[in-house]
Order: sequence, then structure tokens, then C-alpha cells
Amino acid sequence: MPRVRHYADIVAILAGLMWVVFFWSISVSARMDSVEPTLAAILALGAMILVSFMHRPFRVHLSRYHVRKRRTEMWMHILALPMALALLLGMLIETLFAPMSGQQKMLLFNVLATAGWVVYVMTLLIKSIHHQWRRRRNRAG
Repeated sequence: MPRVRHYADIVAILAGLMWVVFFWSISVSARMDSVEPTLAAILALGAMILVSFMHRPFRVHLSRYHVRKRRTEMWMHILALPMALALLLGMLIETLFAPMSGQQKMLLFNVLATAGWVVYVMTLLIKSIHHQWRRRRNRAG
């Protein structure tokens, strides 16, 4: 069971990293006034999705409950919470200071999504250390 959990964690971490890179590519594209960074990210994202759907071993592993559960947790950290916080913080900043441009709003979301991904990775790391510690303690005692 721990091996499946470990694999699910790795898949979710990589998927989250892939989406965070895609979000940042949109900001870079807007800043450079060029679509090339976003197109490169979309190409990499599409290739990974295509491989995961077409390659049978990946498809079998990705359809397992643990992987789907971990990916749902990852989406909560990098999309749902950052969107809500970016909306609230954006409204607060616009009310108190000055209006924000679209690039600034996207940058705020990207910073929050990246922070959410880092929190997710740290949470999984702490959970993993806790499970290993508990397993060793149970074996020794």
C-alpha cells in the first residue's frame, strides 16, 4: 500500500508542477507580448497528456483511486484556493490602493498557485516522514 501511495504522490506533484509552469507561461507571454512561451507550455502539456492516455501502463496507474485522490487534493491547492484568494486579495488591493491590470491579476494568481503547490509538496513530504516514522516505531515496538 505505501508504494501505491508514494507513486500517487509523485504523479500528483508532477501534474501540479506541470500546471504551475503552464500558468506562469501565460504571465510570461503577457509580459513579453508574445505567445511563444504559452505555446511551448501547451505543447509540453499536450505531449504529457497524450502519453498518459495512450500508454497503457500509465493509463492503468493513473486510473487508480489513490492517484485520483491525490490529484484532487493537488487541484485544491493550486487552483481552487488560489483563485478564491486571488479574487479576494485583488478586490482588497483595488479597493485600498489602485486598480490592477490583467497582467497583475494573473501574476497574483500565479504567486498564490505556486505557493499552494509548495504547500502541497511540503504537506506530502511531512505525511511521508510521519508514515515512515510510525511504521518504524510499530516494527520496533
